[in-house]
Amino acid sequence: MIASPNMPGRTLPGGYKLAYFKGDLSGGLVAGVIALPLALAFGVQSGLGAAAGLYGAIALGILAAALGGTRTQASGPTGPMTVVSASVVATAVATTGSVEAGLGIALLAFLCGGVLQILLGLVGVGRYVKFFPYPVVSGFMSGVGLIIIVLQIWPFLGSASPKAPLEVFTHIAEPIAAVNWSAVMLGAITVAVYYLFPRVTKAVPNVLAALLVGTLVAVFADLDVPNVGAIPSVIPGLQLGQMFTVSPEHYPLIIGFGVTLALLGSIDSLLTSVIADNITKTKHDSRRELIGQGIGNSVAAIFGGIPGAGATKGTVVNINAGGTTRLSGVVHGLFLLAVLLGLGRFAGYIPLSVLAGLLIPVGLAIIDYKGFRHLVRIPRADAAVLLIVMGMTVFGNLIHAVAIGVVLASILFMKKMSDLTEANSHVGELTDQPWADEEKALDAHPGQIYIKHMYGPLFFGSASRFREMASTVDANAALLVIRMEEVPYIDQSGLYALEQVAFDLLQKGAQVALTGVQEQPLAMLRDLKIVPDLISEDMLFADMESVSDWLKRHGPPAREVGDTIAPVRVT
Repeated sequence: MIASPNMPGRTLPGGYKLAYFKGDLSGGLVAGVIALPLALAFGVQSGLGAAAGLYGAIALGILAAALGGTRTQASGPTGPMTVVSASVVATAVATTGSVEAGLGIALLAFLCGGVLQILLGLVGVGRYVKFFPYPVVSGFMSGVGLIIIVLQIWPFLGSASPKAPLEVFTHIAEPIAAVNWSAVMLGAITVAVYYLFPRVTKAVPNVLAALLVGTLVAVFADLDVPNVGAIPSVIPGLQLGQMFTVSPEHYPLIIGFGVTLALLGSIDSLLTSVIADNITKTKHDSRRELIGQGIGNSVAAIFGGIPGAGATKGTVVNINAGGTTRLSGVVHGLFLLAVLLGLGRFAGYIPLSVLAGLLIPVGLAIIDYKGFRHLVRIPRADAAVLLIVMGMTVFGNLIHAVAIGVVLASILFMKKMSDLTEANSHVGELTDQPWADEEKALDAHPGQIYIKHMYGPLFFGSASRFREMASTVDANAALLVIRMEEVPYIDQSGLYALEQVAFDLLQKGAQVALTGVQEQPLAMLRDLKIVPDLISEDMLFADMESVSDWLKRHGPPAREVGDTIAPVRVT
């Protein structure tokens, strides 16, 4: 049951209503129970160990909830963020030779990501996330899901996994030759319990049941399988000393990974915030959310934890269990802290194949099956972008995958808009099917008046086509009327293209008239002095009827071939 924000009851200082407490407590505890095994699993996958996952979940869970902009958000390590974190750790190890030597690089990259995320929140970049094309997001998330699944193959078989998905396949003979059938059995049991347990009862989260069953089977059967290893049952010490020892030559690498983590963490968190809004019928504060997430990730890095974001599953469970305010997310983090201090030593008995069995369903859940089902129906350009981004995510660089996907999607969109502009634009006398309001002018001045219809923004994707089509105006034309009623926006490229067209026609002895110019294009034309230096104010008309009346009074402009008027800027 979701509590109403207007629920009556006693209100404490600060505006908190006691009526919320029971729901916040139950929601936070359930979210914490679900977050525990995933935090351990993501910590192992990152390469820093299960403890790093738990430290990150505690710091981010408490601080992002208390300081963030989504009242019911449960934050912690997530699949996408862990994939990037693993890449950071793998690069640091490859650069320095060991996890211990590269720890400072990894943690400084995590800290950089948190600080940059705070800056993104301060400048309000969250409102621009909605502009990411769906094929890019779909391809990236599906790629992340595949990476999580692929990297669990070796642990599922009882071996330590390489960090690169490609190496999983190129060296697959190694874990197969040394397969640990006890580990395979535990992994299979974990996956089975994960999917089948909800059919028995939903009172206990299936992820917790799967973790307990797999671990208890291993312990009581005394199976020889790789385990998580001991987790200190104490609050970790500050890791600033590790960061201060990092050589400046590694700073470009650190900043690059920091940007990746900040952008991905922001997208991941805000998407979860939108889901929370849809369930609770509230509206999150994107700026505050990114600031809270950034602070949480920064503190997590200082204590040796991996970064994370708003966790969709934990957030939804929190809401459904009664969580209403930020206290629910704080409770979720405090529960994990209590587990660390009281039960951390027992987590060492968890088999790695059990964690693999938990992460495989997580990876499967991240894949965008809807996008794949519609691949043959969506535009081919979108399908290509989705597949390219997914392939680059799995086998290349994650941030490059997103960047190239956005650029490619933008270019293809511009190409489509340019084609539509060309298809809907006409230069000529329009003697076949002129618009009704154009017939008067065309009939009165045959061969002298040309009309160009413009549709949509005149921007850099359509500017060159505009110049090409305008160049087809007959050399004997006295007037080109450009109809701009449907042009809401013009950018710098469009302005220069229009300037060049007006200049070329003046040189040929013709003039340009504009009809229905909207506010933004008109302001730009005047700011750059295209109006009135090339197109005089009296050649701006409200509509075609006004043009016809002007022609009736004045006739077509007198042709003066070779006009020496210089353009403001020749492009």
